Amino acid sequence: MQKNANILRYQDAAAVLPVRLRKLALALGEAQQAQAEEFRLRAGWPMTVLLSSGETALDGVVEPEELETLCDLSTDFSRYAAAETIREGFLPVRGGFRVGLCGSAVMKDGVNTNLKALSSAVVRIARERKGVADVLAPELFRDGEFVSTLILSPPGGGKTTLLRDLVRQLSEGVASFGPRRVSLIDERGEVAVMVRGEAQMDVGPHTDVLDACPKAVGIPMVLRAMNPQIIAVDEITVREDLKAVSMACGCGVKLLATIHAGDVGELMKKPLYRQLLEDQVFRLAVRILCTETGRTYQVEELPW
Repeated sequence: MQKNANILRYQDAAAVLPVRLRKLALALGEAQQAQAEEFRLRAGWPMTVLLSSGETALDGVVEPEELETLCDLSTDFSRYAAAETIREGFLPVRGGFRVGLCGSAVMKDGVNTNLKALSSAVVRIARERKGVADVLAPELFRDGEFVSTLILSPPGGGKTTLLRDLVRQLSEGVASFGPRRVSLIDERGEVAVMVRGEAQMDVGPHTDVLDACPKAVGIPMVLRAMNPQIIAVDEITVREDLKAVSMACGCGVKLLATIHAGDVGELMKKPLYRQLLEDQVFRLAVRILCTETGRTYQVEELPW
């Protein structure tokens, strides 16, 4: 059943490709379709499909015009309506997919205002994995309350997938703990995948999404406007993010966030993240462990 769902997601993602490339994508064997993660298009080179074993090239060469067609299909031929995200290098696509773009940046006063002469694109085949946090979610409560939690793994370890399912479950209500009001700051549009104000991924009935907004800007906004009980963010990366989450903590709001790190020891080696631990914003860490049989989650208490 899961394999069939993965194949359907692959085929839905292929629908945003230009016709010639779509036919090549759909000709791939179902076993490969089920595990595919991305389509990668580079002008002058064959389109590739990213599998767990690496990129597999398909026949033919991607033409620059096909990259333009990809943009038109991804935006329902309303590219002007997606100008804000195009200049950031991506397009959210109905159905929960995301298209990353590269080309020539159009600079004005030191700020990129658009992308032209597209040279490459990547279509990420995002897959919801509802229920991956079923066992984990109740472990993140103490005395009946959710406690601020960091999700840790190296790149590609499944942090965003786990974050999405935790947001959904917290919003719906975990076990006997009732639903929480969650504000999701989806800076890169990868968690909820908003298209014209509607989340393409299930992030729960009590979740408010602030899309395509830097975390340092978005966290104060939702604190003022949305009265959240929990604020969720993907990938804390800069000092401004730390200041914002510390401010939210000081307002009594709980935090759920991801960071690129294998474990707490690795966090302590990086001055930025060591400061995060010293500020005692987060109480728990969830390590994502990738094994031959799949991903498992290990909860650790952070020093307080």
